[in-house]
Parts: sequence; structure tokens; C-alpha cells
Amino acid sequence: MEGLTKIDDLGKPRVVIVGGGFGGLELAKALADAPVQVVLIDKQNYHTFQPLLYQVASAGLNEGDIVSPFRKILSNQDNFYFRLAEVQGVDPVAQVVETTIGRVRYDYLVLATGATTNYFGDEQMAKNAIAIKSVDDAIELRNTVLSNFEQALQLGDMEQLNSLLDFVIVGGGPTGVEIAGALSELRTHVFPKDFRELDFKQMDIHLVQSGPVLLKGMSANASQQALESLQKFGVQVWLDARVKSYDGYTVTLNTGQQLITRTLIWAAGVTGAPIAGLRPDCLLPGNRYAVDEHNRVQGYDNVFAIGDIAAMRTAAHPEGHPMVAQPALQQGRLLGENLARLLAGKPLQPFHYQDKGAMATIGRNHAVADIKLFDKEYHLQGFPAWLAWGVVHVVSLIGFRNRLMVLLNWTWSYLSHDKGLRYIIGKAKPPLQEAEVEEKAIV
Repeated sequence: MEGLTKIDDLGKPRVVIVGGGFGGLELAKALADAPVQVVLIDKQNYHTFQPLLYQVASAGLNEGDIVSPFRKILSNQDNFYFRLAEVQGVDPVAQVVETTIGRVRYDYLVLATGATTNYFGDEQMAKNAIAIKSVDDAIELRNTVLSNFEQALQLGDMEQLNSLLDFVIVGGGPTGVEIAGALSELRTHVFPKDFRELDFKQMDIHLVQSGPVLLKGMSANASQQALESLQKFGVQVWLDARVKSYDGYTVTLNTGQQLITRTLIWAAGVTGAPIAGLRPDCLLPGNRYAVDEHNRVQGYDNVFAIGDIAAMRTAAHPEGHPMVAQPALQQGRLLGENLARLLAGKPLQPFHYQDKGAMATIGRNHAVADIKLFDKEYHLQGFPAWLAWGVVHVVSLIGFRNRLMVLLNWTWSYLSHDKGLRYIIGKAKPPLQEAEVEEKAIV
């Protein structure tokens, strides 16, 4: 077939996995001993531990501490092949995937493309806000925060100064809560030492949540505790409020209230990231593929979807499972077993989600956790929840080096009240225009 990308043919059924997030990577590992050839395609050559992106954004961790190259992770897996490319579409009749490096043939296709930021059609918001969905996003946010304060040193106008010192976070889920808590810690313990000329009493942190509670989906106790902790840390929480518009300077809420900021952090929602080529009727609202209990895409025998992009509708989850790591990991693991069963002519096992609970950290010694263990639920808060959150995240990281570096960084930060990764390298939001900066004859 013309235009095929060069990949060794092992004479075995080929499983092509699009996307190396939690689900895709877990599936690749689960197929290690299966009689198949595994081809993983991703536009990055590394796996990102997304729950800790906000730590990179807030200078708590190095980006290298939360990523690991696919080739290193699966270096001992003889049936594994990786191609660095962006998938542009799929031809289910010819059974090929169209990519930026050519066409890749498959016998079984697994879509694990995850989710992307959902701005709900607001183009102005998409242009002016900063999301935290990738390593590049996290680095851009860190650079922007630090650049803001460097620019603020040159300003005398109070409104312009506050536009750089103030932050608005949209979305009261775990990401929004955690970045708000991290910024409050920086305001208290770190920035006053770095920028002694600035008055950090002028630094306001706003968290805007469209619903009546934070951390929707967690227990009422966790939601209330998160609210009280953030308010204790000086975060201004706006419940039952929505952002109507943001032009890069003025945030307008549905209440009519206006907030001034150069930095709006968008953590308000995600949508699936489908690829072109499959029938439109298999795509549900939210851009997620309708899949059966075996994660097979509706209407196809050899095309599967797992993780955030898959909507397996059940009585407990009528719109599909939560778009978090655990469903993706569990679906990837089971699909690996099911593909081996399929090749052996054995019946497939249905997917049953094991909800292990949820966690969110708010700041030093402050966190909330709803843990489901042995058919019982445990609700933790404060230091015990904070410690449990740290242990779970360190253990879940891929590779000994990453676990060690994260543990060392966190230990140092805890003992010193310091975050040592405060450097500006790479992209930041555009600086203020010259006309906006007060000219000074002497600096």
C-alpha cells in the first residue's frame, strides 16, 4: 500500500494505539506478552503525569520530574514500536491511520487521544486565557507569573500594577483548587523574598466556580473543607458565578462584577479530542466516542476507545465514566487482556469501574481525600489527607528517578518554605506594551 510508514512487520496482528496518556500507556504495557505487534503513535515522545502539571506551573517541580520517554518506559518490551507523529485521521475501510509521517496499517485500532481544553465556543477566552493541559501550558503559566512580577517592578500606576499581581482562576475542580492553593503559598512564603519592592498585600487570587460548591463529585465535607481552607489562605472564592468575557485585561462575571487581571487561568472544563474518519453517529455530546462494555466503538468490530475519549454509558455513569486517570488505567489494563482473549477465541470480559475515590491538595498540610477501600469510604482532611495525597502521587509516578526527584523537591520545599524552580525559560504571555509602562529616568 502506497504511503505506508516504515515499521517492521512481525507477522503478528498489529495493535495501533493513538495517544500515550494513562490509558494508552497502560494498554501498551498490558500487551507485553500478547501475540501482537504494538505501535504507539503520539505527538510527544513522552508520557506526562498530568495531575502534577500545576506543580510545574507554580515552580514546585521541574517539568522533567513528571515526564518519562515512551521508549525508556517500554525499552524491555520486544513487541513495542513508537512513532512520533500527529494523527490526522483514520480510514476504517482500508484499516490505516493517516499521520504526519505517512499511513500506518492496523488490525486493531485503539483511540486513547484523551481530552483537550473546552472553552465552550468562546474564542476570545481561548485566545487570552492560559490552560493547564500540557507541559507547555504549565511552563507558559510559570513564565507568565514570574514575568508579571518582573514587569510590576517598573510600574507606578496602581491599576496596572494590580493587573499584573492579581490572578483569576476559572473552575473549582481539583485543578482550580490546587493552583489557587499553590499561588497562595507562593504569595505568603516565596514572592515577598524574591520581590521585596512589591507589596504582596496587593496580590489578589480569585477562584470562580459556576456551581454552588467546589470539588463537585467529592463529598460535601471535602467541598466545604476546601472552601474554608482556601478562604483561610486568602483566596477569594466566587460560587455560583460565571465568567461572561475576558479581553486579556478585564474579567466580567455574570453578576456584573469586574475583575482586573493580566492572567486568567482556565480550569473550567474539558472536551474529548476525536480524530476524523469515523462515522459521526458514534460521537456523543462532549466529543466522546460511544463504546460498549468492552470499549469497542459503536459500529466497529476492530476499533476501540479508552480513557477520556470513551463514553461507556451505564446506570451509574449515564454520560460515561469520569474523565480522570483511574478509568483510563483500568480500561487500558482490561482491554489488553481482552485483545489477548479475542485472538485466542475466548469471550471478552466486560468493564466494571472500581472507583477508588478522589483527592485534592489545597496547601501545606491541607488537603481533602475521599478514599474507597474494601467497600468502605474514608473521608480525610488536613495533614492526614495531605500526606496520603503525597504518597499516592509519588507512588503513581513512572520511574524511580522521577519518584526520587519529586520526593526530594517536596521535602526541601516543606522544610524551607521555598520553591527553587523560579526561572523564566521559553514562552510567556506577551509583555505589556511600552505605552503601558511608566517611563523612569532613573532605575
